[in-house]
Amino acid sequence: MSGRIESGQLCTIAPVEHSRLRAGDIVLCKVKGREYLHIVKAIQGSRFQIGNNRGFINGWVGKNAIFGICTNIDD
Repeated sequence: MSGRIESGQLCTIAPVEHSRLRAGDIVLCKVKGREYLHIVKAIQGSRFQIGNNRGFINGWVGKNAIFGICTNIDD
């Protein structure tokens, strides 16, 4: 299975209000000191469960760890 975004693809990231995030959104977030694009898998209050497109769950992050939402992926 390939990812939604492949290495080298240009992505547009925009600021987002955390209350507008939904499961399935692709977000730019910080995990263990590094920035990644991840999929929001679940939302519990002000915590967001993030994972990848291959079914792996990376864990929970707070809203301060999410910097923006992916709005466009160029081919």
